Amino acid sequence: MKNRFDLIIFDWDGTLMDSVDWIVRCIQQAAEICGCDVPPAPAIKDIIGLSIDNATLQLFPGADAATRQRLAAVYSEAFFSRQISPADLFPGVADMLERLRAGGFRLAVATGKKRAGLDQSIRGTGVAELFCTTRSSDQTASKPDPLMVTEILAELGIDQQRALLVGDSAHDMQMALNAGIAAAGVTCGAHSRETLQQYNPLVCLDYPTDLLELL
Repeated sequence: MKNRFDLIIFDWDGTLMDSVDWIVRCIQQAAEICGCDVPPAPAIKDIIGLSIDNATLQLFPGADAATRQRLAAVYSEAFFSRQISPADLFPGVADMLERLRAGGFRLAVATGKKRAGLDQSIRGTGVAELFCTTRSSDQTASKPDPLMVTEILAELGIDQQRALLVGDSAHDMQMALNAGIAAAGVTCGAHSRETLQQYNPLVCLDYPTDLLELL
């Protein structure tokens, strides 16, 4: 993989930020507050990476639009009820990003979070200046639609053969396939190695920091 890529596009939750368990807890709390059936953790993990609108539609198919809107609002309030800090990143991630930038790679984020949530998370973890650009679900199409990726490639002038997507979910892997770019799965987030390997990524890693040994 050395000298193969110029751009690395990272997913956020479950890939760079250790937030999957917190997402599960906040969605379950939102369901309780809104009087909905509380979904089990595996079902919630399956929607991590989608936009919140698509996620609530999948998790609460019987809920009307107003209820899903309230679920999204209560979830967001719960998620940011605690302050985000550099400690919320997986160990070594900040150093990894700095080393990749110093090594000449351009870095980007493509996430199912909304813009306000992504900005708050990136600022809180202290890594905002390391990314050339970012895309969130309310700016463009939700994963696994490839639009996030194609917009990033166009903005930065990067050929799809020179880009690598790193993510923890099946939605990330499918988006990479749809966009025609290479992918690396990480198993520290939403989906297992077995699930990620169904999408034929170049490699499945335990943590994103393992990239440093390959790039």
